[in-house]
Amino acid sequence: MPQFSSPAELDVGAILAEPGMAPASGPARITIEDGRIAAIAPLNGAAPGTMAIAAPVNAHDHGRGLRTLAFGAVDDALEAWIPTLSREPKLDAYRRAVVAFARMAEGGICATNHSHGPQDESRILEECEAVSRAAADVGIHVAFAAPFTDRNPLVYGDQATFLAAAEPSLRPRLEARLGPPKEVRTYLGLVEEMAAFEHDRFSIQYCPVGAQWVSDASLAAIAEASASSGRRVHMHLLETRYQREWADHAYPDGIVRRLDELGLLSPRLSIAHGVYLTAEESALLAERGVIVSVNTSSNFRLRSGIAPVADFLKAGTRFGIGLDAQPLDDDDDILREMRLVWLNHRGFGLDDVLTTARLFEGATIDGRRAVIGEDGGGRIAPGAPADILELDYAAMTPDVLAEDADPTNVLLTRATRKHIRRLIVGGRVIVADGRCVTVDRPALEAELIAEARRSWSAAPPDDAATAAMKRAVRRYYGCGCHFGAGLR
Repeated sequence: MPQFSSPAELDVGAILAEPGMAPASGPARITIEDGRIAAIAPLNGAAPGTMAIAAPVNAHDHGRGLRTLAFGAVDDALEAWIPTLSREPKLDAYRRAVVAFARMAEGGICATNHSHGPQDESRILEECEAVSRAAADVGIHVAFAAPFTDRNPLVYGDQATFLAAAEPSLRPRLEARLGPPKEVRTYLGLVEEMAAFEHDRFSIQYCPVGAQWVSDASLAAIAEASASSGRRVHMHLLETRYQREWADHAYPDGIVRRLDELGLLSPRLSIAHGVYLTAEESALLAERGVIVSVNTSSNFRLRSGIAPVADFLKAGTRFGIGLDAQPLDDDDDILREMRLVWLNHRGFGLDDVLTTARLFEGATIDGRRAVIGEDGGGRIAPGAPADILELDYAAMTPDVLAEDADPTNVLLTRATRKHIRRLIVGGRVIVADGRCVTVDRPALEAELIAEARRSWSAAPPDDAATAAMKRAVRRYYGCGCHFGAGLR
C-alpha cells in the first residue's frame, strides 16, 4: 500500500455543502479524523480563495488506461463501434487500470463503477487482482463489476442470420465465437473468489453485461445470488434504439417488467445508460430503488441518443453521472461532464426541468450509492466520509463583480479539472495542484503507451476483418434482423 498524506485540517475560503439549496459558508476549517469529517468550524482571519464541495462520483466507466482513439476505435454507433474494440493491444492489467484511475482522480473523481472489459477471460482473476492493487495505490473507491455474458455473442437476435449477412472470408472467425454458453454457476463461484481481493477502496459487484447478452435463467440466478449475499449488481440497459427494438421483439410485455419478474430490480441494482427507457419503465425503476447512470458524453459520441432525465425526475428515479470511458474531450473531467448534463437536461425555453440541487445530488450522492452503497457520503458535514474536492474558486471568478454571486452558477459555467487544487478521499490527499500524488501517472502512462506500441508492432490489428465486421453489422441491423425482419 502507498503512503498517503492525511491532513488533520483543511482550511478553505468557502464550503458549498448543499449546492442549489443553501449558500456557501466560510471561511472554514474542516477537521478530519479516521477518514471522516470530525468538525467544521469558522476560520478567523484570511483564508485562501478556495472552495470545497463533496467529491463527485463516476457512476459508470470501463477503466481503459489507453483511450479508444489511441487504438483506432473511432466514435461510431455502438453496434458498429464494438467490433473496433478488438484493436486494443493486450496490456499489463495493473498499468491499464492504474493509469485510468489516476486520470479519473485528476479529473475530480473520488469513486467509480468499473465495468470491467477482460483482455483475457481465462485470466479474469489475475486481472481482478491487478485492478484491486491499482485502486489501492491510487486511493479512489472502485467497484469492480465482474462481467458475464451467455447469449448473442455476435449480434442481438439470430446468430445464423448474421452469419449469412457476413462476407465469406469473415465467417470462420465468427463461427469460432459461437462456442457453448458459459455457465452462470461457474461465474458466481468466480465472483466469490474475486471477493478475496476486496479492501476498503475496492469491492466486487455482479455484472450481467446487458439484457441482450445474458439469458433469463442467468439473470435470475444472479438476482438470487445478489438477494442472498447483499452484493450489488451493475449492468447496461437500453443504451441504443437497436437494443430497444430487440427488447420489444424478444419481450412483448416489456424488458424492464421482465427483469422485475426475474428479481433483478432492487436498490442493489444500478444500470448504465437507460437512453430508451419509457416513462412507465422509469417509474418502475423508481419504485424498486434502482439507480441509473446518465452517460451524456458517451451517448453523444456513440450516437446513442439522450437519456430521458425528465422522466426520471417526474418518477423520482435516482440517477448518477458516468463518463463510460468516453468523456467529451477524452480527459475524464467530471466537472465538465456535470455541466454537460446540466445544459442538456435543465430544460429548454422557459421550461425548468433539472435543478442544480438535483444535479449535484446525482453526481455526489446517488452515483456514490451505485458504487459504494449507503455510507453517508456525498456531503460535507460532520460524520460524513472525508471525500472532498477543493477547487481554486478565485481562478474562476477574477471578473465576477458581485461579491454574493451564486457559486453554484459559477461552478456550472466555468469549473474544469484545471481548477482542482486537492482531491481528498477518505481523509487522504490523492490529488494536489491538479496532479495525482499517490502514483506517478505520467510515467505510468508513458510506459503503457510504449507497451501498446510494442504490442501493436508485434501483432497489428486486422483492419480488413474489422471493416468487414462493421459492414456485416450495419447490414444486419439496417435490415431489422434484430427484431425478426428478413435479410435483404
